[in-house]
Order: sequence, then C-alpha cells, then structure tokens
Amino acid sequence: MTRKTRIQPMSPAEPELDEETGYDRPSKSQMKRDMLALQTLGVELVELPKDALKRMPMPEALADAVRDARRITDHEGKRRQLQYVGRVMRSLTDVETAALRTALDTHRGVNKAETARLHWIERTREQLLADDEALTAFLRAHPQADAQMGRTLIRNARKEAQQDKPPRYFRELFQWVKEAGAASGKTAIDEHADENDDEGHDDDERHA
Repeated sequence: MTRKTRIQPMSPAEPELDEETGYDRPSKSQMKRDMLALQTLGVELVELPKDALKRMPMPEALADAVRDARRITDHEGKRRQLQYVGRVMRSLTDVETAALRTALDTHRGVNKAETARLHWIERTREQLLADDEALTAFLRAHPQADAQMGRTLIRNARKEAQQDKPPRYFRELFQWVKEAGAASGKTAIDEHADENDDEGHDDDERHA
C-alpha cells in the first residue's frame, strides 16, 4: 500500500513589511490600482477645456507635460505622452494630488449645473414657440423680462422657420430666455421646478 501524502492547508500570505518602518507595504495589486487612478486623472486633465485647465493647481512639470499632450495629434505619440503624464502624476505629493481631485470635482459640479441651465433654456424656447400660453407662464415667473421683445422674437422666429430662413431670431430668443432667467435670480433647478409646476397647472386646466 502506498502511503497517502497529507496535504497541509495553505496559510494566508503574510503581509510584506517595510524594513525601515516596520509597517505593512501596500500590496502589488493596490499599487497597480493607485497607478491606474493617477494615470486616469492625468488623462482627465489633458481632456479638460482650456479655461478649466487654467484653474487646475498643477506643478510646473505636470503643466508642461499636459500641455505637450494636448498639442500632439499623432496617435502613438499621444499615447506615449499620456504615459509620461502618468509618471509625472506619480511624482506628486498626496496634498498635490488631493488638490487636483478637488479642483476637478468642482469643475464637474459647475459643468453639470451649466448643462442643466442650457437644457432648461432650450426646452423653454421650444415651449414658447409651440404654445402662446407658455409666454404668459414665463412672464409670470420672470417679471423682469421684456414682454414686448419676447413676443416679437417669438413671432419672428416662427416666421423664419416657416420661410426656411437662417435662424437669427431663433438664436436671439435663446439669449432672451437666458437673460430673463439670470435676471430673475433663480437657479436652473428652481426654474425647472417652476416649469414643472406650470405644466402641472396647465394639465389640470386642460383636464378640467
């Protein structure tokens, strides 16, 4: 009879200790995730609009690397430069990296609010062109708006659409709605809420 070999259960891997500090070293997988996160952060910087990029708190070496990456159009050359941006990112201190993340988060928040505001303006313009009653509701919510100008822009925008003319008044109506919203002192979210309320009242009246 052959003797059965007893398999010893594997014990969990011992954490690797740093010889100098005595603390656990980060695992290789964690280090890889951190490197990837910094690489991604660098790519986000390269893809920012020019105005937003100026507001990023970047050390000079990183700023130069990012600007070079934005100028390169060759695919392979850009890929190599983005890798270099990632290496520069890994040389930053935790404080510098945290400041960049905070600035990017702020930019994303501003972007989201601006996008919502523009969408509201576009929806409002479409409603004004589609329904005469929409202007009454709009003027009630934005009493500072020039009512006569609004009526003229709506009438002319409808006419130029019917005659297939360039959308001059269509664009001017967008600006009129934008300025009226800004003059009212309301946020895009407040205005959207008012819009929903007005739609609800109109639905009630139509169904009455």
